[in-house]
Amino acid sequence: MPARWVGDRVVIHAGARVGGEGFRFTPSGDGKEQVSHLERLPHVGRCVLGDDVEVGANTTIDRGSVGDTVVGPGTKIDNLVQVAHNVRIGTRCVIMAQVGIAGSTVIEDHVILAGQAGLADHLTVHRGARVAAQGGVIGDVPAGATVSGYPARSHHEVLRQAAALRRLTPLVHRLERIAHHDAHA
Repeated sequence: MPARWVGDRVVIHAGARVGGEGFRFTPSGDGKEQVSHLERLPHVGRCVLGDDVEVGANTTIDRGSVGDTVVGPGTKIDNLVQVAHNVRIGTRCVIMAQVGIAGSTVIEDHVILAGQAGLADHLTVHRGARVAAQGGVIGDVPAGATVSGYPARSHHEVLRQAAALRRLTPLVHRLERIAHHDAHA
């Protein structure tokens, strides 16, 4: 079985790797050492790119370890993206530069992942969700949600917390003046 299957009208830019083996090792040892050797486990799945997919320069999409890694029709992937083994990406998603998607993650249809977002393994980003730039996703993202920050949470909550933090500085200065005044009274 070939390591990859590519649909119609697919564009793969220079330097991209599609269907290579992913990062899958198991430690072996004699019990005296924590790890004496890391043994590569084989990948028998494929990398499947649907119709009208675009893969940016220097992007890597690993083949599945057991099942397939799948990129759905119409999905656009920017440069320098890492898609690990067994990831399933839905239809018409947009994945921007330097995103990292760990193994066995599911990205449903119409999801947007902004630049440098990082997704942990074995989670689901549900239909129509958006992850802001540099968002660190460590759990499932609900359908239609916009998340940001680390750990990624409601973007509205992140903005409220940032605004509250900015208001703290004048309060700290005021408390310092009061403490200084009390110390000299």
